[in-house]
Amino acid sequence: MGAVPAGVPVPWTPPANVQVQAGHWIGQGWELVKADMGTYVLLALVFCLLSSAVPVILQGPLIAGMHIFTIKKLMGRRAEFADLFVGFNYFIPTLVASLVIGLFVSIGTLLCIIPGLVVAAMYKFTYLFIVDKGMDFWPAMQASHQIVKRDYVGFTLFLLLLILVDVLGVLCCVVGIFVALPVTFAAITVAYKELVGFEPRTVESL
Repeated sequence: MGAVPAGVPVPWTPPANVQVQAGHWIGQGWELVKADMGTYVLLALVFCLLSSAVPVILQGPLIAGMHIFTIKKLMGRRAEFADLFVGFNYFIPTLVASLVIGLFVSIGTLLCIIPGLVVAAMYKFTYLFIVDKGMDFWPAMQASHQIVKRDYVGFTLFLLLLILVDVLGVLCCVVGIFVALPVTFAAITVAYKELVGFEPRTVESL
């Protein structure tokens, strides 16, 4: 079978067995960040500044950019600060995904905090499916849900641990968030790599 042309969604089948390894994923995320602390802190600083300056609109593409940087790290490719802005190549699907996910999480939170957390966990891999599989926002959200529904409790606990990492970062004189935030993105990317795997064409094109 020939390679799938870039820009064409990749057919995808959910894995039969999914095992949540929250501690392992976060540990691997920390190792990635620790190995290139300066760049990750700069990425997080710019991410926060741009997200604050233009709320909502830029969040999706910037999340994709954080994942792209980490994908390259995981695959042994040269990763650089400019990769943060490669996420803008996926501007429309990531923007719509961030808006829809934000709406769903808000509705879930209004019903009760726990449903909001479960919904947030359901869609944590959405941006990676957009970047890696070339999916539009809704198929990417569905694919993320296909993974998480194998173990709602485990993935929700994974999300809670990521939130705890960010809270600890804020408590560390506030600036710790610029280390904690990259760790959360890196942990999610590591989890995706181990559960789904990256498409060869994605690794080659980034």
